[in-house]
Amino acid sequence: MKTTGLIIVNTGNGKGKTTAALGLALRAWGQKLRILIIQFIKGNTSYGELEALAALPGNRLQIYQMGEGFTRKNTGVEQADHIKAAQKALEKAYAEELSHSWDMIILDEINYAVKFNLLKTDDVLKIIKNKPPELHLVLTGRDAAAPVIEKADLVTEMTEIKHPYKKGIKAQKGIEF
Repeated sequence: MKTTGLIIVNTGNGKGKTTAALGLALRAWGQKLRILIIQFIKGNTSYGELEALAALPGNRLQIYQMGEGFTRKNTGVEQADHIKAAQKALEKAYAEELSHSWDMIILDEINYAVKFNLLKTDDVLKIIKNKPPELHLVLTGRDAAAPVIEKADLVTEMTEIKHPYKKGIKAQKGIEF
């Protein structure tokens, strides 16, 4: 059976964009697919889902945290360093996409990288344009650019209806990280 690789975008202001993409990764792994996850913002931080995915046997699922973390002010990381990290992640994405080593590539938070001016929309469109026909490409993050949404086969917008932060409840282990 020939695979038609899809372009999937998870966007919106609600929680669950990365979680949904990682659920796809888990499903794909269960079907013997090879999955690569490149995180454009997160870097060198332990998250529960990454620990779980790393525990899967074999090497069919690889995760690269390539970001410098939060892009807000007062984090101790200069904008130039965030841009450099995003460019390095982008180069990794280009190379891996053309390597034909993967059945699915998840570009986690790439839409944020564009929103925060670390990358340009044209960078993302180039990844989409160069996608081999059989490769599933998943892009996450708020505020996906209109041209990216236009090119996608499947777009899901997570909409926040209610969030515990608004009640003063802090991030919960096993829920947010």
